[in-house]
Amino acid sequence: MVNIQELDPNASPLDYYGWELRRQREAHTLTQQQLGDVIFCTGSLVGQIETARKLPTREFSERVDAALGTGGTFSRLIGLVLRSRLPSWFQPVAELEARATYISTFQTQVVYGLLQTPEYARAVLAVDHADKVEELLAARLERQRILDRAEPPALWVVLSEAVLTQEVGSPEVMREQLAHLLTFRNNPWVQIQVLPFSAGEHTGLMGSFTLLRFDDDPDIFYAENYDQGHMTANSTVIKERSVGYARLQATALSVEDSAALITRVMEERYGDSS
Repeated sequence: MVNIQELDPNASPLDYYGWELRRQREAHTLTQQQLGDVIFCTGSLVGQIETARKLPTREFSERVDAALGTGGTFSRLIGLVLRSRLPSWFQPVAELEARATYISTFQTQVVYGLLQTPEYARAVLAVDHADKVEELLAARLERQRILDRAEPPALWVVLSEAVLTQEVGSPEVMREQLAHLLTFRNNPWVQIQVLPFSAGEHTGLMGSFTLLRFDDDPDIFYAENYDQGHMTANSTVIKERSVGYARLQATALSVEDSAALITRVMEERYGDSS
């Protein structure tokens, strides 16, 4: 068993979190069990988190902040911890995504990560990472918090119709996912369009991609394959893909007609639970 004294707070965000949790707990002269009682969990869980053997949650972090009066320290740390659980090649993308003021993405197979429901995301992640599903799910849900900010990024999503018809998880999971997409109809910062099968050949046939725009930094183009991603700020690539994305938007159904198609697929293919 790892001894907490052996934790190097510089080793990783998770190690630092555990080290700081123990430091703060002891400063308040609380045992692990006493802290657990205050924040409604077991002392064993507190100990596992202090030894970096268990991943903390945002709820746990918020309760610790309230109990120890740490001014949001652990609520801030949890974002770093969860982001560190993302694949190493994707972490820089998540950091840029969190800073972007405008995100435009075309997705050919699955719903964009920022719009996935927990069960849909769990099914997607379990395909190749069954042993790490919960921590990857926590990291993905943490990414989605940028949409809840006071000033969220503008998000424009074009989905291939295939995304709606490719069953992920189960009919129930798909019904909930499509219903979730419809909840953004009145969100001024999120626009969702569907590129129908009837569009035929189009500028997105090479695959999914995302464009990130910033107030004070160059635009970024991002695309990924099976086990890695590719980012570039090359102006030629940005120009070509920006024009390509505009053509996808023009070819796709309107936001209103897209919502109607999503509703129809949800009801006819996956059954309407209402």
